Amino acid sequence: MRARRSRAVSLLVTSVVVTGLLVPWAVARTPEGKPAPGPEAVAPALVDVADIAAEPPVQPARPPAAELFGADCATRVEGSTVTAHCHNRFPRTDRVRLHVECDRWWDLDGDAAPVAVGPAEHAELVGRCWKEVRAAWVSHHRP
Repeated sequence: MRARRSRAVSLLVTSVVVTGLLVPWAVARTPEGKPAPGPEAVAPALVDVADIAAEPPVQPARPPAAELFGADCATRVEGSTVTAHCHNRFPRTDRVRLHVECDRWWDLDGDAAPVAVGPAEHAELVGRCWKEVRAAWVSHHRP
């Protein structure tokens, strides 16, 4: 003989099922009482104007930025000659150095001597290969 479910369990299961079906239907209504479009619609939120702050909250202080350093350099390759124009817009001196990598295996790569570029100063660095240039770049060092 099988045990019968009690009446209390049946009522509990029925109430959970009915609540799960009716609550979304009751919430998803417009103020005029008409059903809202879509099953995921919710009632509009109400905001009290007195709860809105008159001024935005105070932002925490930002950490100090890293020290700006390094001259801006533009490198131009014309045939086998490389020219780099560097301008330092920062208050600290920058030691720039031109590096030229030649394309041919027998052509020697070149590293120019470091040149100090002070604040608001300009420097021109020149390097060359016998034949084609593979790569050219400028390195920056603190004095």
